[in-house]
Amino acid sequence: MGPNSVSARTMILSSTIEMSSFFPFVSTNKNIIPSHIKGYKCFLFFFLFFSPILVSPHRFPTLSRDNDVAFDLSPIIKVYKNGRVERLEGEEIVPPSLVLRTNVESKDVIISNKEGISVRIFIPKTIIDDCSNQKQKVPLFVYFHGGAFLIYTPFSPNYHNYVKSVVSKANVIGVSVHYRRAPEHPIPIAYEDSWLALKWIASHVGGNGSDGWLNQHADFENVFFAGDSAGANLAHQMGIRVGLEGLPGVKLEGIVLANPYFWGVDRIGSESGKEFAPKVDMLWRFACPKTSGSDDPLINPDKDPNLVKLGCKRMLVFVAEKDILKDRGENLQ
Repeated sequence: MGPNSVSARTMILSSTIEMSSFFPFVSTNKNIIPSHIKGYKCFLFFFLFFSPILVSPHRFPTLSRDNDVAFDLSPIIKVYKNGRVERLEGEEIVPPSLVLRTNVESKDVIISNKEGISVRIFIPKTIIDDCSNQKQKVPLFVYFHGGAFLIYTPFSPNYHNYVKSVVSKANVIGVSVHYRRAPEHPIPIAYEDSWLALKWIASHVGGNGSDGWLNQHADFENVFFAGDSAGANLAHQMGIRVGLEGLPGVKLEGIVLANPYFWGVDRIGSESGKEFAPKVDMLWRFACPKTSGSDDPLINPDKDPNLVKLGCKRMLVFVAEKDILKDRGENLQ
């Protein structure tokens, strides 16, 4: 029966008392078992002594593999052999709301139910309440969140609070894009979802879109893209796509990249001295299984022939001194 059978049987026997409260035919007192259900004793004997064999992990190997890890990319994500994905960070969410301190209101809008693409829109409350100027236009700030294409959403507290803060201080409308994440939805899906979101935003040019805030108050002649880490990569690629394909009615004034997620095969600057460098290669391949590698134009702008097609004239890049990606951001021309 195997070494696990005895312990399993012992566990079942020790649980007989608790089971009696759920199943009337299971009892430790033979005198209280009605005669018309004594036949259940045979069933109980079979259950106690043979069920360990039937449910043994040696008989059904999948039971023992539920916690077997296929990919461990801690502290970011784990993927188990049964396909289960465990995100170790970025799962906390906050709902849209009206924050009196910043006087910013937010709401969630679904773009595609089928694909699960949506946006969280932020607007200064003063613009909505200004009855004397219901057609007031303000710049549009489109944000793409970071997280290595694997974790976080626009609903994560840090991203919700950040975009809310920008909207409050800059007096703009903010649109934070919720794209699908790897590994369930490998790259290039994040890029396609982001482009679909931008086309949805552009559908409001002329005031004929599905969202009233964008119809009435978004200045499509004054649009900015921004993002951090993987989101900065997305903002950059969306800027190139605007240059290649156009986004009718939308004028992209500038792009802001914070700690952009760019990489390459050849180490530059301080990258060669970083122990984590090989993991960056691994993370990219994990998120984009069909990639050609770390010189893929999606991750290495130096290898992108379309870089000159960027659809704006201004770009602001921020890097962090101790970030492993900082040399790539500094190298961006």
